[in-house]
Amino acid sequence: MLTTNTKKRIIKEHATTEKDTGSVPVQVGVITRQIEELTKHLKKHAKDNHSRRGLLMMVGKRRRLLAYFEKKDPKGHKALLKKLGLK
Repeated sequence: MLTTNTKKRIIKEHATTEKDTGSVPVQVGVITRQIEELTKHLKKHAKDNHSRRGLLMMVGKRRRLLAYFEKKDPKGHKALLKKLGLK
């Protein structure tokens, strides 16, 4: 689970304006961090299938957001992938 301070820091990193909390880069950054946290949890608790389903849903959502962002802004998409260390 992400703490409030961690989420605020991630939002500040990826935001385009001061009050930007819902743009695609911000959403992808937050989801990526949640995926990392859940992956750590599942390494300890391998039989936690409810959390595994949540992880798969988050990965799918991130994939859809990235596909949309690639169509909308290809240069921004590449920069975001490099910043997050994806692909």
